[in-house]
Parts: sequence; C-alpha cells; structure tokens
Amino acid sequence: MYESSGVAVNPQNGSLAGADGCDLSASWDRVRGFLKREFGDSAYRTWVVPMTLVAAVEGEVRLAVPTRFMRDWVMNHYGDRIRSLWAAEDSSIRYVDFIVESAPAAAPPARAGQGADRAGMTPAPAADQREAPAEAGAPRPVARAARTMVRVAAEGGAEGAGSASAPLDDGISAPLDPRFTFDNFVVGKPNEFAYAAAKRVADSTGVAFNPLFLYGGVGLGKTHLMHAIARGIREASPQRRVIYLSAEQFMHRFIRALRQQDTMSFKEQFRSVEVLMVDDIQFISGKDSTQEEFFHTFNALVDQGSQIVLSADKSPTDLENIGARLRSRMACGLVADLHPTTYELRLGILESKAEHMGVSVPEKVLEFIAHKIASNGREVEGALIRLIAHAQLVGRDLTLETAQDVLHDLLRTYDKRVTVDEIQKKVAEHFKIRLADMHSARRARAVARPRQVAMYLCKQLTSRSLPEIGKSFGGRDHTTVMHAVRKVEELILADGAFAEDVELLRRMLEA
Repeated sequence: MYESSGVAVNPQNGSLAGADGCDLSASWDRVRGFLKREFGDSAYRTWVVPMTLVAAVEGEVRLAVPTRFMRDWVMNHYGDRIRSLWAAEDSSIRYVDFIVESAPAAAPPARAGQGADRAGMTPAPAADQREAPAEAGAPRPVARAARTMVRVAAEGGAEGAGSASAPLDDGISAPLDPRFTFDNFVVGKPNEFAYAAAKRVADSTGVAFNPLFLYGGVGLGKTHLMHAIARGIREASPQRRVIYLSAEQFMHRFIRALRQQDTMSFKEQFRSVEVLMVDDIQFISGKDSTQEEFFHTFNALVDQGSQIVLSADKSPTDLENIGARLRSRMACGLVADLHPTTYELRLGILESKAEHMGVSVPEKVLEFIAHKIASNGREVEGALIRLIAHAQLVGRDLTLETAQDVLHDLLRTYDKRVTVDEIQKKVAEHFKIRLADMHSARRARAVARPRQVAMYLCKQLTSRSLPEIGKSFGGRDHTTVMHAVRKVEELILADGAFAEDVELLRRMLEA
C-alpha cells in the first residue's frame, strides 16, 4: 500500500481509502452521479468524465483534469458545487484541488542496445514498470508529471487560477446554450432554407456543404442554428471532435499563441478537429494576421475533409475588409441567409415562447405584439417576457391595454424606426417614380399603384391612423387609404410577382 497524509492507495485496484476507512472511490462515484443529474448528460460527458480522483490529503480532495482550459472552466462553473458535494460525503473535506495532468507522450521504440538518445533523454521504462491506462474517472496515485493546481476552498474562490501565459489547451470550444436546439427553432419562410441546411449538416456523418455559411441581421437566429448544429452533431456522434467558438475567441487565442511563441500548438488544436464552427466571422474584418491564420486553417480542414460552419451579419461577398482569397473560400460552399421576420413568423415565435413558459396569452395580445414590434425574433421574445413578468408581478390581466401600457416605450421606439417618410422614399425608389408623386393628384397607374403600396405599408408598419396616413399623402381622405389597402391585399393574392415586390419592400424597411 502507498500511504500519504491520511490517504491509502491500493496499487492492485487503484482504490483510495481515507484514514478512517472511508471508501473515496465510492464517494467520488456518488459525487459524479449528483453532477450528472444536475447538469445533464452532455455537460457530464464534456466536463466531468475527463476528471479523475487522485488523492485525499488532510481535508483536501485532489482531482486531475487534462487541460488548463478545462481546469478553469470546471473551477468557475462547478468548483463550488463539487466541493459542497464532497463536504456532504465527508465533513472533513474543506478544499478541492484541481490538477492539470497532461498525458505523457508515447516514447518512440528504442533500437537494440540503445539506452538514451543523443539528446540525453531517459530511456523508456520497461514494460512491467509502465502504468496501465486508468479507466475514465477512476482514482489513481498522484502522477509524477509536472502539474498546475487550483484550489476551490469552502468559502469559494480560487487560488492560483492560472496566468495569462498558460499554454493553449485542447478544450477550447465555448459552452452551448441548452435553449438553442432544432426542436425549439420556429421555422418560417424567412429562415426555412437556412434551417434545412443546418439540419442537413447536423444529421450528416460526413461533410454536407463546405463551408455552410449562415448570414442575417441581428436576432434572426444565426447563433441559435449554430448551437443547434453543434449540439446535434455531439449527440449523434459523440466521438467527433466539434469546436464551436466566436471569431473574437479565435482571434484572442491566436494572439495568445503569438505572444507565447507557441503557434504550433494553436495550429494543431484547430487543424485536428472534425467540425469547426465560428460565429460572427465579420469580427476579423481588418485584422490581417488573424485572417491569414484562419485562411490557412480553413484550407487545411477542407483538405482533410473536416466540416466548417460559419456565420456573419452579411454575405461573404458583402463583408468589408476581408481578403479576397478568404471571401472566395467562404462563398464556395452553401450560403444560406436568414431574412427579416414576417408577421406570421413573429406570431409563431410568440406562440412557441408562451407555450414554453406555460402561460396562456390571449391571441389578440400576441397578434398585437407581432404586428407592432416588426423587427427580429429576439426583440419580440423580449417584449413577451416583459409583458408576462409585469402582469404576474403586478397582478394585471394580459390584455391589449396592458400590452400597450407596458410596451409603450418599445412601440414608440419602433414608430421612430419606421416612418411614413421612409416608406414613401423607399417605395418611390423601388418603383422609380418621383417622391413628389406620393403627394400629387396624378392618377396614372404607374404612379397610383406605388402610392397604394406605400399606403398599405404605412398601415402595416406604423401605428398611424388612416386619417393620419391619408394626410401624409397629399391630404387624401381615410377612405382612399382603406381602398388602397384592400386593393393591395387583393393584388398580393392574385399576382405572385407583385406580392414578392411588396414583401421585399417590407423586409428592406424592417431590416
């Protein structure tokens, strides 16, 4: 038996026992079981399974993790909980030490008669002296390799949390938001193509499109789909190495590698993955060194058959301050855009959110929010959460009056965002007529039809009353506006090309 400060290590089975005979292996199994139930299978496999119990020394439990990144993440997100679970198992436990233990590199086979190589390295131990590989999570004696330690104490906090000069680690993927899955992504005409492409990539065991490039404005679902793809691949093929991170994180890691003169480790990390996903790639605009490195990483991954998924706020050809070579690479796969939300999609998002929250919201209230806050899904969801929270905390019914009162600042902001003047200007440009024709008495069809479209859009996109809209079009009567709205609605149903024109104008105004 190997004994050290109150802990006994049995080399036959690797089990640990405290001085009082407490079975630490069984305690660690129970702690891991609690963590799995609390944080779910995905987080358990990613963060808990790689941890191994090393020792218990004078009120301290020592856990080993393979990388500094994993150590920092576990310490910040699970450290206090792990300590409290250990304390519940044994009240004498006051600290949890996280040790970074890198797996030793395999020594090359020695030639006959060779002891050490010319560099003076120690020859590899004999076969009967080598340690057998430990099972995942199994306790083992303290390794002799160099380690970095972080302690989580009873009062919380960390000691020696790792310096900025720490080398890069393998665990570099950002955490995934559990809310962002394919199941709760509301699909509509503006995003159905991007959704289908993302689902194909997630379901494919090989390379579906390389790269898949998702782009669209703020709050339209790019990040939601990125998280859903990563989660789908990990759940379907846990053995595939998937890295998801933002372009900003990619850049910071590259800069850190340059400062530490350790770019080879950086290259190995990013060029050994099977799926690389980078969000908000527009962030590297104007950053020439980062673009150069990403360009070579991109080429290396494509050459070895790895999947690449990117997202941005613009299409590859519209990205500014991005090198022509990189823009060309990003556009060579499948480019899928997410258009501004339609009324129907916003209503679907609201219905889905209300159902998920378990709150019964009157249909008229949902329709009011979908109609008045005609921006993106994120703002629409935020408005509904705000309305429900206010009604529950203050004790008011969910009515149209409550919605108007609670959301008055949002409604006013949106009214400022889309004005009658902007609609008239955009419609006049689209149909190539003079802006003055919107106010004139001319009744020629080439002028009257665009004017009716502008009136229709004013009714749909602003909170102006019919008399106010008529007044903005050369002092026309409200009945003229009513006729224009009905006429445009009829033409939308009867003429597909006309309907596309109106929808395009709506999206440009809402963007």
